[in-house]
Amino acid sequence: MSTVEAPVAKKPGGDCLGTGRRKTSVARVRVRKGKGKIEVNRRPFAEFFVREQDRRAVLAPLDATGSREAVDISITVHGGGVTGQAGACKLGIARALKTYDTALEEALRQQSLLTRDSRMKERKKYGLRGARRGTQFSKR
Repeated sequence: MSTVEAPVAKKPGGDCLGTGRRKTSVARVRVRKGKGKIEVNRRPFAEFFVREQDRRAVLAPLDATGSREAVDISITVHGGGVTGQAGACKLGIARALKTYDTALEEALRQQSLLTRDSRMKERKKYGLRGARRGTQFSKR
């Protein structure tokens, strides 16, 4: 039984690319050797993600692999809300780190950082007010 690996997105300059998705957010992540600088949409990381919960989510792959001070990360993210964007960045960073150094894959997989969260908003159905909520019953 053989597993088919996705093509490695490694640039000639040493940059590694990773794409992360969560709900309707999409993050394109570029990882290169550096000193730990992270920028999101050309803004500093701490300025873009204001909530501590979102910051911890984005830094989770770096903390799991111990490469927080070893790489510079540039992220372009769009769509969805702030928490969805943080989740997309987390998956994108994990995928980019996996291509940057294949030895990190086991640490990332143990904390399930390479698994995409497939939960999406359920579509609205006809005849209903939402995905499942019906109309209010009226006796008269």
